[in-house]
Amino acid sequence: MSLRAPSVPLITVDPYFSIWSPCDRLTDGDTVHWTGAKQPLTGVVSVDGTAYVFMGKPEGLPAMEQTGLTVKACTSEYTFKTEKVELTAAFTTPLLMDDLAVMTRPVSYLSLETRSLDGEAHEISFAVTMDDAVCLNKKYQYPTVFEAVAGAGFSGGSVRSVRQHVLNASGDNLRIDWGAAYLVTNAPGAETESAVARHPYGIESHAVRLKVKGERALFAFAYDDVRSIQYFGKNLPSYWNRDGKSILTAIAEAFADHEAVKAKCDALSDQLRSRCKNEKYADLLCLAYRQAIAAHKVAVDENDEILFISKECFSNGCAATVDVTYPSIPLFLLYNPELVNGMLRPIFRYVHEGDWFYPFAPHDAGQYPLVNGQVYGDRTCPDNQMPVEECGNMLVTVTAAALASGSVSFAERHFDDLKQWTDFLLRYGLDPQNQLCTDDFAGHLAHNCNLGLKAIMGVAAFGLLNGLLGNEDARRSYTEQARNMAAEWMKKAADGDTVYRLAFDRPGTWSMKYNAVWDKVFGTGIFPSGAFDRELAVHAERHLNAYGLPLDNRALYTKSDWLVWTASMASDEALFDRFVETLWRAYNESPSRVPLTDWYETDSAKQRGFQNRTVQGGLFMRLLIESGICRADRS
Repeated sequence: MSLRAPSVPLITVDPYFSIWSPCDRLTDGDTVHWTGAKQPLTGVVSVDGTAYVFMGKPEGLPAMEQTGLTVKACTSEYTFKTEKVELTAAFTTPLLMDDLAVMTRPVSYLSLETRSLDGEAHEISFAVTMDDAVCLNKKYQYPTVFEAVAGAGFSGGSVRSVRQHVLNASGDNLRIDWGAAYLVTNAPGAETESAVARHPYGIESHAVRLKVKGERALFAFAYDDVRSIQYFGKNLPSYWNRDGKSILTAIAEAFADHEAVKAKCDALSDQLRSRCKNEKYADLLCLAYRQAIAAHKVAVDENDEILFISKECFSNGCAATVDVTYPSIPLFLLYNPELVNGMLRPIFRYVHEGDWFYPFAPHDAGQYPLVNGQVYGDRTCPDNQMPVEECGNMLVTVTAAALASGSVSFAERHFDDLKQWTDFLLRYGLDPQNQLCTDDFAGHLAHNCNLGLKAIMGVAAFGLLNGLLGNEDARRSYTEQARNMAAEWMKKAADGDTVYRLAFDRPGTWSMKYNAVWDKVFGTGIFPSGAFDRELAVHAERHLNAYGLPLDNRALYTKSDWLVWTASMASDEALFDRFVETLWRAYNESPSRVPLTDWYETDSAKQRGFQNRTVQGGLFMRLLIESGICRADRS
């Protein structure tokens, strides 16, 4: 992988247990939570009695020379060297979407292995330390407690806050302050100790430190959050411990199947790369994979059905946000469409059991990790809702999941809601009134052409859904209505013979028309073949900047997900590659050292806002189209 990641994923379990290195070298600074708060992990290797730091700040010891870094879908692998040995340090979080028991297990591996460079045998030992900031919202917020732990074939330590108020708060720039963090190893003879520090005011802090002798060692970082999600008043465990499994049992299982799990992770990454015709596109997908999954939490409701709860990271902290789900789904449609249904279940429940009274879909179902009803737009205040946006999102997403999974049962259960939202789009969607769309940072806009496209594809999606349910007359009717809307849209949106406008009443403007990509995904032919080819060519010739295509003519910023969706409409592979090249360059050269931002400036690659969001799952759009799994005509 040649991409210089703006931040390197190390531990990526969920929105709370998420640790990154924002540096070119692992020894250039502290590791941090995705929010940027310091959560130091440190690593020292001793070679024949001489100690070198390979992770974290050196602080008095020499830093080992870093010689390489490869970011795979589930693993970030560093290499280091001294004159005597080479060290490989591999951080693996096995986010295997075809095995939810493994994917949701809150255990992340660090594998360390040395190789002699001079042909001589050397005495090797490792010391790895995990600071208690991992289990606090802020360092020294509360005193912490250390405890030595042991299980089947492993030993180590845990650290937790003395204050244990589970699911006590919701918000955006927050870390967990309940539960316990674990650092363990299966190495025989490991030494476990507590590294104690004191704040000047006397607050006692503990870190877990493990010391292991030998040329190789396997460590695991784990987190027991006790309860993961509050779901309409009920505190739920995660998927992995829904039946009461203990964290020590989960850790033992993780060590027992490490080799098999690591092989599956490597195979997944290799297969992902082989599906990409463009190496730089493959780099982007490997970096986005863990981020998009780990900004969710998997739980189960009282009916034992999957809940896949997103956090709207550095946006507003909303949970189960519909217009965050929508851009993220290409990844999940490819690997496990049931997770898409799990994103939508909270929305349907809120519509029927919450305080939602509108004929259009809501924006969210809470603020992470409290999923008790919408919080966006002053909860139910009508002025800041997204009526056309969310109706279109729900219709497209439900239909895409039905097609990808080959099952219509989830959609059928919610058919009445979907019909109501389709009728809303037929009445209000083609030429939307003054309202927000998912790009709400750009403000309200009337007659939004791209939003009109979403309405058209929502109606078309409902036509497909009726076809899947055997309602052939309804399928023909809704499909025809979508085609009629599309024909009218093309006349109203045309700005000469080159591009379509930002808004119907604004000549001389332009914007990305990313919502039209679903016509290609579904193979519906709602728009004439090549309807957007000329616009894409004009964008490439006139509007494409060094670091991407701006969202529209009003500003220089862009969105990574929409850039790839827009590029994915290109019939010409070379044109797709040209757009992707600018996104790759943006992340490779960005001065903003954060987990992938999806909102940045196309002239400087500097982050405008947002980071670590699930929407990077949208980068998989080209692969989704090529897979054909959401085509209505696939056999």
